[in-house]
Amino acid sequence: MPSVIQNRQSPNIIHHGGRFGVTGSCHELQLTPSSSLLVDCGLFQGAEAASDKERRGGFAIDFPLENLQGVVLTHVHVDHCGRLPFLIGAGYRGPIYCTEATALLLPLVLEDALKLGVTRDEALVQRVVAGIDKRLVPLPYGEWRELGTWDGVTARIRLQPAGHILGSAVVEVEASGARDSGLGGGEGGTRGSGLEGTCRVVFSGDLGAPDTPLLPDPAVPERADILVLESTYGDRLHEERKDRTERLRQIIVRALKNRGALLIPAFSIGRTQELLYELEEIIALHRSEEATAGLPWDDLEVVVDSPMARRVTEVYRELQPLWDAEAKQVVAAGRHPLSFEQMTVIDSHEEHLQTVAYLKKTARPCIVIAAGGMCAGGRIVNYLKALLGDERTDLLFVGYQASGTPGREIREQGTGGGVELEGKGYRIRAGIHAIGGYSAHADRRNLVDFVKAIPLKPRLVRLVHGEEDARRALAAKLREEVGVEVEE
Repeated sequence: MPSVIQNRQSPNIIHHGGRFGVTGSCHELQLTPSSSLLVDCGLFQGAEAASDKERRGGFAIDFPLENLQGVVLTHVHVDHCGRLPFLIGAGYRGPIYCTEATALLLPLVLEDALKLGVTRDEALVQRVVAGIDKRLVPLPYGEWRELGTWDGVTARIRLQPAGHILGSAVVEVEASGARDSGLGGGEGGTRGSGLEGTCRVVFSGDLGAPDTPLLPDPAVPERADILVLESTYGDRLHEERKDRTERLRQIIVRALKNRGALLIPAFSIGRTQELLYELEEIIALHRSEEATAGLPWDDLEVVVDSPMARRVTEVYRELQPLWDAEAKQVVAAGRHPLSFEQMTVIDSHEEHLQTVAYLKKTARPCIVIAAGGMCAGGRIVNYLKALLGDERTDLLFVGYQASGTPGREIREQGTGGGVELEGKGYRIRAGIHAIGGYSAHADRRNLVDFVKAIPLKPRLVRLVHGEEDARRALAAKLREEVGVEVEE
């Protein structure tokens, strides 16, 4: 086993986003003064996209590219991959390393993001996506990949399951040889110099919680000299899975008693598939019962209104070998957790508008899972504009709502408050609910346990991808329980 570096200095890690916020993740690990790796290249969203630095809508590539020897993606959420088209546009022509599942999902995600946020020119979108697709280097989980040697430093990477969404990865970067990485830092950069031997830097990406539906638990690295750790939910604890499933059932029952729709804004990748999995489970367990008077669970309609979610769900079904043991047992028993009888998929924009108009007119009891996890865009916005003012409607948040997004404003305002959607104000009369346990992110306990489980503990943990309160709370717990040095 390579020797652990005892030098207190750290290799230079420059953060081009995601250091002090929850979007725009983009971290540059400098291997030598003239060579580096980029881990993720995500879009800024919400208030972070509106800041002065990101005034170009969160798309800006405002850092030099000449030293980049490769890009490594942790997963395909747009806050981790959405700036890739702009990176290519700025001149990057190197490899993009990712897991095999990520390579299948990435073209779908980028196509959708470009159409929603940049251009409707189909030919242009396809050219951009094809240009990125040909740069992808898919890697299997658990195998080291040699990247090359630059100025006497040899680097290799390994991707391990992160349990966040299908294909998500913890990235291990191992650099061997003499190093003089005494370059200045960027946003929160760390200066290092004269390191000898071998250093392993681990980027957690976004970690999932243990017992996440469909996905195996995150893999813990056997060693991390430096750990760059997400902290999204570093200041809170999620509900247990059995508790959140029961809460979901109760919220559904309440919404159906109101004789209106239950709206669930969800990210097309990960959250939607987990929800479908647990909705199918609830229906299967209560099939012979009534959800509310006159409406058996077996007749409850679950509407999925997101073309990309449909395509992603198809990829999830194709990649069943990556599912966890529980999900495989469900399939073996003859059930279909991602494609069941009560599920209706809305594809075309015309169908979407018809569905919104129909529900506004009839307030038919049903569940609607629609694209736009933070309510800042996507089809959920039309449902909100049509139904937020109807007291028969219920709205359920199952994911993080970043500062500056309509989702955060709705959660904070609550029933009786108001929200601005696409430049117009709307009164909130719908019931507002939230279940934190459905987050695809690990909570504080999960994050601390992840660090505890590393056999050769990191000498430095740097917290990223979290708001200030979350970073501070997680840092305190790590210092108390693990005894590691932490940079907030």
